[in-house]
Amino acid sequence: MNLAKIHEGLHLKTFWEKRIHSESQHAESEEQRRNRSALKKLRGEWVVRLDNRTKHLKKLDSTRKVRAESADQTMTSQSQQK
Repeated sequence: MNLAKIHEGLHLKTFWEKRIHSESQHAESEEQRRNRSALKKLRGEWVVRLDNRTKHLKKLDSTRKVRAESADQTMTSQSQQK
């Protein structure tokens, strides 16, 4: 009876060791696949593009504000001269 339990215990241990090894290999291959993926590179490129676009729009907005302020000042000084 003890021999049967030992055999069953060894069988279970072997089963779970194989299962863990298989899952570990699968996880490792998935990690390698993700590292080879171009998605990370594409995300990085899009972040750079969006940052550049945001900077450009902020600069454009500030330029328009400066022009509007100078136009207001010009109109104010012209109306005061009359």
